[in-house]
Amino acid sequence: MPDSVLRVSILRCDAEKFASLREMMVDVEAELRPGIEALPGLLVFDAGADEATSSLINTSVWDTLEHARQLDTFQPMLDAGKRFVAAGARFERPIMHYTSLWRFGPLA
Repeated sequence: MPDSVLRVSILRCDAEKFASLREMMVDVEAELRPGIEALPGLLVFDAGADEATSSLINTSVWDTLEHARQLDTFQPMLDAGKRFVAAGARFERPIMHYTSLWRFGPLA
């Protein structure tokens, strides 16, 4: 799917905040998942955590840039982001949207 778009959102925090923010990320899935899955164009959504860099990431793959940008105004995501910031998160901005050049592997 070479024309797909990979959306990357990175959250960084101080090491002492990492465990609580990681837990928040796990918990927020139930709130965000139904609405995100209902958005047109979603191919896959992943959330991940890297304790070594005190960072969390949301990545998603979309069929078009327009569909990927739906998350820019998806109110449940915006509301969750405010809670993360209040708990000590720092989001890298701007959110990145990469046009896929190639893909391989069992999920390709």
